[in-house]
Amino acid sequence: QVQLVESGGGLVQAGGSLRLSCAASISIFSIRPMAWYRQAPGKQRELVAIITNSGRTDYANSVKGRFTISEDGAKNTVNLQMNSLKPEDTAVYYCNARQGGLPYWGQGTQVTVSS
Repeated sequence: QVQLVESGGGLVQAGGSLRLSCAASISIFSIRPMAWYRQAPGKQRELVAIITNSGRTDYANSVKGRFTISEDGAKNTVNLQMNSLKPEDTAVYYCNARQGGLPYWGQGTQVTVSS
């Protein structure tokens, strides 16, 4: 059983920055790909950023150039640095991982960007 715990959400003004962290209960290298998703009220959950099995990173077009996903193997964490935040980035952000083909989710962390 993989446990994922997100932290770092909060309220920030437009143009500001936040850093989200996802702590995994086991080695992050065994549960790749790891990703960040988000879900805004009334909308479907969408992929924001991902680290693939090979360690390559990819981003949703809406966040390219503003968000950076990274991993810390020593701490078993995957982080999401979010810069130049916009009101449309407001959502609950979820960490996602896979093991044995099964998806695992964290509980989510709220990010609110005020205009």
